[in-house]
Amino acid sequence: MIIIFVPVIIYGGNVFKLTVSVLGLLALKELLGLKELKRKTPSFVKFLSYISTLFLILSKFNVDNYSLFLDYRIIGIMIIFFLIPLIIYNDFDKYNIIDALFILGIVLMIGFVFNLLIFIRAYDIKTFIYLLSISTMTDTYALISGMLSGRKKLCPKISPKKSIVGLVVGVLFGTIIASTIYYININDSINLLLLVSITMFLAVISQLGDLLFSSIKRFYNVKDYSNIIFGHGGILDRFDSLIFVLIGYIFFISII
Repeated sequence: MIIIFVPVIIYGGNVFKLTVSVLGLLALKELLGLKELKRKTPSFVKFLSYISTLFLILSKFNVDNYSLFLDYRIIGIMIIFFLIPLIIYNDFDKYNIIDALFILGIVLMIGFVFNLLIFIRAYDIKTFIYLLSISTMTDTYALISGMLSGRKKLCPKISPKKSIVGLVVGVLFGTIIASTIYYININDSINLLLLVSITMFLAVISQLGDLLFSSIKRFYNVKDYSNIIFGHGGILDRFDSLIFVLIGYIFFISII
């Protein structure tokens, strides 16, 4: 994975956009696959969901003034795409309002988050690495410390292996390592208290993101979102904590 993705991250540009687009569509496929464990989705609706997600992933943005653009026309078309089939199929067992809102929600989430990946990489590769280090270091040290002394479980019904010690140690080391990366490589004149506070906040929500996506798996009674990555599960099994870090970062992009 390192051999594949590190060169892609470094190269950036259209290669990175293409890679992220593929990952986003695979993530969508994983969520649609979970839904189909309970009820199949009409093929035409699935086709529309892939098209809509790709449009959102490749939506325009302006790196110079750190702004994202949300085209209301795309959102409007998506709402029509997923609600009108309720009338066309006219069969609650085949496609109903719960299905429509589920698909609309996951399309918006996947499209938005993977568009953020492209935006932040285009904004600054060093910032991208800083955010990536928050999720990876927090996860890594939470895993190690949890294995060593994780008797008190955090949320046993959602994620049996996660512990309170793992959360604390993971957030601590994730914050220290990521803050150091930012201070050395991006801005050594930043207020350290501000940097550490923001980084710690992002480290905490990275763990909340991990738990959230674990709860989705528990609801559908599966261990992994897929087996596309040998030994790691699916795309969302690897991106769960990073997704929340990216979402959290957009509130601080004008600060750090």
